[in-house]
Amino acid sequence: MNSREVIIVTNNQSVYDTYHESFEVEYLENQTFLQVLEYCRDAVHLGRKLLTHPLTGSVKPNETPFKSVMITKVCGVLEMDSLNLIESAIHTTKKFLNDHEVKAWPDRILDDFRLIDFRLIKSGIESIQ
Repeated sequence: MNSREVIIVTNNQSVYDTYHESFEVEYLENQTFLQVLEYCRDAVHLGRKLLTHPLTGSVKPNETPFKSVMITKVCGVLEMDSLNLIESAIHTTKKFLNDHEVKAWPDRILDDFRLIDFRLIKSGIESIQ
């Protein structure tokens, strides 16, 4: 799979800055982790397929505000595995957020969360190339 067949959905400025020239990037500036997942769910309903797991890494959805997910650009038939996976991720995220809201982290901690998300999507990109 090449970069012309992939969309990166992200709310992480670092991911956008690095990849927007070589990939199609849907930059959801000022959107939450949950809103990124909901955007991906809507894309799956249009026939796109998840290429990376929506809950990668060990950071819980209520700890980090940043999320990046790769999906296919081409729309096909509704892919039930992708739909079940994204719906499950949304359910899990809501459960975590109901327990504890995302903290108002200082900038240095936010930078760490951006880097974690960046490295996770970078690994996903490397795995499809």
